[in-house]
Amino acid sequence: MLDEPRSGRLAAWGNALLAGLVSPDEAAHRIADDDAVHRVEDLPGEEAPVGLTLALGRLRTLGAVGLRVALPAPGHPLGLCGPPEFNARALEAEEAVLAIGAGLGLVPEIYEAGPEGGTGPDVHVEVVWRCLPVREAPPADVPSLGEAERELAEALRDATEVLSKLDVAGAGPVAQAALEAYRARAEAGRQVLAPGYPPRAVRVLELAQRVGALIDIAHQAGGEHGGAVSSSEIAARAEALRPVERTARRAQVAAYNSAVEERERRRG
Repeated sequence: MLDEPRSGRLAAWGNALLAGLVSPDEAAHRIADDDAVHRVEDLPGEEAPVGLTLALGRLRTLGAVGLRVALPAPGHPLGLCGPPEFNARALEAEEAVLAIGAGLGLVPEIYEAGPEGGTGPDVHVEVVWRCLPVREAPPADVPSLGEAERELAEALRDATEVLSKLDVAGAGPVAQAALEAYRARAEAGRQVLAPGYPPRAVRVLELAQRVGALIDIAHQAGGEHGGAVSSSEIAARAEALRPVERTARRAQVAAYNSAVEERERRRG
């Protein structure tokens, strides 16, 4: 959870485009980020895969008025609304985007090429967004921004307590590298959401990413101890972190979906 999900970038910058706040080219550039190329397949009205710029325009002509994110996990269909085929694909990918008003959903398929263990520019990443029909129904288990912010405050305390018990300060180089990477990204002042999002959404997303970073560090710390940590201790740690991770995912979805929720509230 140190990195934003691709579905988050697609929803955030797609919403900014639909609101007329950014150009199609800028939206496509921001969504792709460091990936080599993004394509959309099985889009109604298109016989072949198309690029993001054309796909976003097509979604608008098909009736899309906003994009929502889903970040499901086993036993937690967060943000999904069916049907079963779409839910299954989204659960396998652990993320998806729903085009509100168009009855369509997009699920990413990631293809990587490059040297084993390579990172950054050494790896060529292509993303295919598979377009499928979805139900126009309320998404599962998505909190309001206010609810997410309150939950995150408690989750942050829980994650910090777990790290304290693990004595992560001396946990090893992998955990420390993860912590430093998070700090560097936070200090870089990166734009975590696109134009059109309320300040509270930015605050909630940044806090959710911070909690996610702590969760990753806790898991990595356990792995670095190797045989010094029993399987029962590893299971207990995972159990303690599970509700914290669930809260962080719920908050991410609330933040990414807030632009759509705000527009619907104003129409209300």
